[in-house]
Amino acid sequence: MVTPLADGIWWYDLGGVNAYLIDESVVKSNDVSGVTLVDAGMPWHGSRLIGGIADAGYDLSDIERILLTHYDFDHAGGLADLDGLDATIYVGAADAPLVTGDRRPPWHNHKGLFQRALGGFVSPPTNPVECVTDGDEVGSFTVYETSGHTPGHAAYVSEALSAGLLGDLVGESGGSLQPSSWALSYDPEAVTGSIKDLADRSPSFEVAGMGHGVPFKREGSDRLDRLAARL
Repeated sequence: MVTPLADGIWWYDLGGVNAYLIDESVVKSNDVSGVTLVDAGMPWHGSRLIGGIADAGYDLSDIERILLTHYDFDHAGGLADLDGLDATIYVGAADAPLVTGDRRPPWHNHKGLFQRALGGFVSPPTNPVECVTDGDEVGSFTVYETSGHTPGHAAYVSEALSAGLLGDLVGESGGSLQPSSWALSYDPEAVTGSIKDLADRSPSFEVAGMGHGVPFKREGSDRLDRLAARL
């Protein structure tokens, strides 16, 4: 089941982790089309992702692209269940080799060691994987490099949809945004810098979708600004 957040934007509550479904046709532009999936949950969430696409009124074949905010067990785990779609997976350059299985997470970083321990449960997808970097455009979304939680973490902001998909750069707790914690981040100082940079550079947006916690339907960028001011 998916929950509507705004016109053309749905939220998957997968139980402890979120994913999102975006209908780019609401932008009403000849430059963008199709349906976008943002993140893919854990390895056992594939059927729920597919079911949510039908619940929102689409066919699986309508998925044109998958935006991955970062490589982690709970965000890339469901990708293999989407193999065979005519859809490219987009992910930050530093995380892409982990998604494809060409490189293992580093053992000398506490977060990398945790990723390495769970990596055996994540099957590399067969769909094409394309690296994105800061300023790239995918559909109606602009890519913002937001390293810290992982080296290749990316946030995706669509001014046309007034939505920011922020991954695990931040999470929701008690009705406000909080930074990714030390225990879950490669580089906590980089997390702080990325939050401030994203707040400074991104356009204003209403919907804020995080990897964990309840997404916000209103004042997304204002909430991000308030977090950045606290750090």
